[in-house]
Amino acid sequence: MTDVHSPEIRSYNMSRIKGKNTKPEMLVRKLLFSKGFRYRLHDKRLPGKPDIVLPKYKTVIFINGCFWHGHESCKNSTIPKTRAEWWQEKINGNKENDRKNIEILKSEGWDVKVIWTCELRMVNKIQTLAILADSFN
Repeated sequence: MTDVHSPEIRSYNMSRIKGKNTKPEMLVRKLLFSKGFRYRLHDKRLPGKPDIVLPKYKTVIFINGCFWHGHESCKNSTIPKTRAEWWQEKINGNKENDRKNIEILKSEGWDVKVIWTCELRMVNKIQTLAILADSFN
């Protein structure tokens, strides 16, 4: 099966995908800040550069895209039909890196929270954010 886009358009589309300051990340940051939590962003000193670091609570939060991090049983986590083997390796590599980084952080005493982008869609957003905010009380 061939791609519906030319290589140039596909390359451009992929280059526009952000890794930091995404809409789901901004949503979580806005909630935390409104509740009085102060945090650091993308701390390079920690494994996996967590999206949000709450040093006072020794907690890190990763906001993972369902596709890029291979969210199990999620409709947004399907492997493309074009170059399926390459994508499977890429996503499996991301999952393995996530697993290693979480393991290291936990062994260093960090509480690790992972929020999936599908949990921040309209249907689940309020419940997900309420659970997150309550987890610090």
